[in-house]
Amino acid sequence: MAARELKRVQEETEAIWLKCTGCHEILFRKEVERRLFVCPKCGIHLRLTVEQRLLLIVDRGSFIEHDATLRSGDPLLFTDRRPYAIRLSDARTRTGREEAVVCGVATIEGRRVALGLFDFTFFGGSMGSVVGEKLTRLIEYALAERLPVIFFAASGGARMQEGVLSLMQMAKVSMALGCLRAASFPYLSVMTDPTTGGVAASLGMLGDINLAEPQALIGFAGPRVIEQTIREKLPPGFQHAEFLVEHGMVDMVIERKDLRRTLGQLLGLLCD
Repeated sequence: MAARELKRVQEETEAIWLKCTGCHEILFRKEVERRLFVCPKCGIHLRLTVEQRLLLIVDRGSFIEHDATLRSGDPLLFTDRRPYAIRLSDARTRTGREEAVVCGVATIEGRRVALGLFDFTFFGGSMGSVVGEKLTRLIEYALAERLPVIFFAASGGARMQEGVLSLMQMAKVSMALGCLRAASFPYLSVMTDPTTGGVAASLGMLGDINLAEPQALIGFAGPRVIEQTIREKLPPGFQHAEFLVEHGMVDMVIERKDLRRTLGQLLGLLCD
């Protein structure tokens, strides 16, 4: 009974307050929501759910999901501390969705567009065979319907529980995006915190225009891994969005409040 009561108190507290992942300040949730989940203390853009992202970006009620029932199997019968199949089941129960990416079609300022949105809460947004399949199917649909494509990345990279089948998705999605480019349909990449590993090394950096949210961590290997490998201290802000803009890896860093308008303007320029 005490444990149940403690859980109830924790849930009520989390409903009122949240902790910033940047400055670690305790924030009043309603104030953060009014600021589009941007910390009023340090300005870091906190992670959004897929539903929150859609409310922020697309025309209200316009999103139609594709391939919602596709789900990963366990082709390698992978087990570490727990079987992969059980981890998948837990992730589905916790998030209420089948996989780490949601794909579909919506309108942004009246323009029809194909969207892929990663959910970092599902296996760290990792890209397994079903994530790659959903993204590829969406690109093929966009080609058939003559639509631009926008991916919102939030991922730790390829899913190790699926081994080389996961790594193959980097090439698979990249080839599909190559077909999109050959047909002269635009692809916009929006990298949010974090976009790392195989997702950053493939679809994240392949946009006709690569956008990022402020202070988003973007890169292949993480900063700690790099420091341990080269045995050197990295420059301040290394692998964050602003650093990558300065070094030509990202085209623009866009505040969350301006992202919808910017995407609408870019679609107007690239599609007309």
